[in-house]
Amino acid sequence: MNWEQLLSLKRFGDTNKRLRNEQDETRLGFEVDYDRIIFSSEFRSLQDKTQVIPLSQTDFVHTRLTHSLEVSVVGRTLGRRVGAKIIEKYPHLTTIHGYQANDFGAIVAAAALAHDIGNPPFGHSGEKAIGEFFKTGKGFRFKEVLSDKEFQDLCDFEGNANGFKILTESRAGREGGLRLSYATLGAFMKYPKESLPKRPTKHIADKKFGFFQSEKDAFMDVASDLGLIETRTGSTVSFGRHPLTYLVEAADDICYTIIDFEDGINMGLIQEEYALEYLINLVRDSINANKYHQLTNTKDRVSYLRALAINTLINEAVDVFVKNEESILKNEFGVSLLDKCQYEAQISDIIKLSVKQVYQSEEVIGKEIAGYEVLNDLLTVYTKALDNFMKGETSNYDKLILKTLEKHLSLHENMTTYEMLMMVCNYVAKLSDSNAILTHKKIKGTYL
Repeated sequence: MNWEQLLSLKRFGDTNKRLRNEQDETRLGFEVDYDRIIFSSEFRSLQDKTQVIPLSQTDFVHTRLTHSLEVSVVGRTLGRRVGAKIIEKYPHLTTIHGYQANDFGAIVAAAALAHDIGNPPFGHSGEKAIGEFFKTGKGFRFKEVLSDKEFQDLCDFEGNANGFKILTESRAGREGGLRLSYATLGAFMKYPKESLPKRPTKHIADKKFGFFQSEKDAFMDVASDLGLIETRTGSTVSFGRHPLTYLVEAADDICYTIIDFEDGINMGLIQEEYALEYLINLVRDSINANKYHQLTNTKDRVSYLRALAINTLINEAVDVFVKNEESILKNEFGVSLLDKCQYEAQISDIIKLSVKQVYQSEEVIGKEIAGYEVLNDLLTVYTKALDNFMKGETSNYDKLILKTLEKHLSLHENMTTYEMLMMVCNYVAKLSDSNAILTHKKIKGTYL
């Protein structure tokens, strides 16, 4: 892979090549990507989607929206610092093509902003709930009319793949979705492969999948334009990562490791004295002991250590990326950046404590259980109504359900079963936590 191609400004539908040295410096193409994402309705819905604590009534616990904004800020810094090193190593990127270090930051910031845009309500349990509906629930009956890959798309419903669908899916008056630059789409694609085969290698890019069969053509177009390294075997489709994806991933890893931990402390799920020692172990080389001991409350102490920890891990991620840039370009770097940093053990300790005390807390588990019930019921009602519509066997109840869906879905009699199911799953995944609960109450007759 080469940086000239990887930094593509092309957008869906372009017939002429977009050149960096012809860009308007006051509104750079990569910065337009950020604007389009932040003004999208799908991004706004993240304000009411679970990050860690579902449906929290407190004002300091992160939602998917605040998490995404913070990941974007960290990603921008990572991109700019790496960009400065890349420009220094390949000066022709500036002298001939006009690229600047901040371009890297703009690409990573936009991709990081969108990294959770495809996640269903109720956090990762939402993904699992949708998958279980098809694996072992009432959705299993559709297996016989789907291809193996189509059915796997549903059984392992993946927020990353749904995010790519949201960003690229065409509809009337909006061809090419948000029409983001291919560089940003490439950086967004964390797992550039289809749903089967599952985990064909130990390379981190093969851990999950990044596009549904419905977006296969769009994915291939982006991957081809960027010059991603093809790793397919036989009829499978898989590629090596865009190098900047490692920075998007690092920004997310840094934020959820440190900030989810901070939420746990502020919620009282993790004992303060015990927790602060974990953070101090991460920042011993940069902490100002006098300043730290002047802080008189938990929130300030945690905030100070969090800022130091994030800066420490940013520096580490940049260092690992720059040292391994050539192997990353060759698709020979098979782990995350933080897995190779000197603080890997400290990060692991923090995550283990978060899993035990926060992610598996009674409050989180209880609300995830409720989320399973909500999504299962919505999928049951919607898939039945649409299946009956396709068969011409709609009941009066089905017709009422279809009335609520017609303004959101492009229903037509010639759609395939796979198109119908993906349409339903995408619609349900776009719902916020509160809207999913409200909709569930309406179809159950408990909200009048």
